[in-house]
Amino acid sequence: MDLYALLGVTRAASAADIERAYRRLARRYHPGINPGDRAAEEMYRRIQDAFDILGDLDRRQDYDRGANRSAALDVPGEVRVSFEGFDFSSAAEGPLAATFTELFADVFQDAAREATTPTRGADLELSATVSFRDAVLGGAVPLSITRQDRCAACGGDGRVPRPPVMCPMCAGSGSRRWVRGHLVFTGACEACGGTGRLDVQPCRTCQGAGIHARGEVVTLVLRPGTSDGDRLAVPGRGNAGARGGPAGDLYINLTVAPHPHFRRAGRDLELTLPVAVHEAALGVKLDVPTLADPVRLRIPPGTPSGRRLRIRGCGVPAPPGGDGEAGDLVVEIQIVLPVVRDERSKELLREFGRLNETDVRGHLFGDAPQGGRAEE
Repeated sequence: MDLYALLGVTRAASAADIERAYRRLARRYHPGINPGDRAAEEMYRRIQDAFDILGDLDRRQDYDRGANRSAALDVPGEVRVSFEGFDFSSAAEGPLAATFTELFADVFQDAAREATTPTRGADLELSATVSFRDAVLGGAVPLSITRQDRCAACGGDGRVPRPPVMCPMCAGSGSRRWVRGHLVFTGACEACGGTGRLDVQPCRTCQGAGIHARGEVVTLVLRPGTSDGDRLAVPGRGNAGARGGPAGDLYINLTVAPHPHFRRAGRDLELTLPVAVHEAALGVKLDVPTLADPVRLRIPPGTPSGRRLRIRGCGVPAPPGGDGEAGDLVVEIQIVLPVVRDERSKELLREFGRLNETDVRGHLFGDAPQGGRAEE
């Protein structure tokens, strides 16, 4: 098969001419535009193969020298097309080609057999929400998806064996005849491959597609330190390819759910820790929660509200491979006032104030007098 004739261009065609011809034919015979048309799928594959060779300068030169001409399109059982002459006995039949070149490009398209070409499956893109703990520490998260999987009934081929019967398309002759204008052609029947008999039929389970929808569970392996908005790739878990072709990939866009207590700042974690007044004043050792086990933290005497204390290595774990260090847990002290319900407690607080009389607002006034009009 001549690749230039297949694309409908001459051997002197430029690279731009070849690309334009390829795009025109690819749009015309694309399987998405011709669903279920096996001849169109076969022609699309041949066009793609031809462009892969002629669209590459080095491969085109090899082809022109004859090095790859015999193996340019590896199609077993080449179907031959014969030009039978002209028929002017009646009005022109069949669709007319725009040009002579386009006419013979269509002749090669008519020689396409029943398609058996594997095609790669489509990629899938989904969104998933993971817990704050799994994102920080890493883990395995199951995710239920629905994808096109290979049909088990036909093994993804789209066809199953059947008792041999006469081909209804050619009435058992193995050949067919068609007319383009006044030109008459004959060739092998595409439905039976020129044998005149059919020994396979479309798979009823997948309607000949070789794939069907099914639900399954995919386990997402999260690395420590996964961030909100990360995109995770799972190779080979997209839609299965038609007729045994390779599966596409699965892409997961991750959303990290917020934690009720912890916040993340880069590789550090932040926590607001409530502390009673007497604990902050006298100092205390407290158990502080982390995403793993609690740790002991010493609160120095006289610690004010808002002070931030750092616990080393209790943040986001170090990345695998030793590239970097683990983050820290930053604890912000929040002093919580007690609820005073009885007179005894009130008197103790008054006495505490008298014993520890301190002007806590003096720095706001500087040297200015502190007298002034009272607001009601």
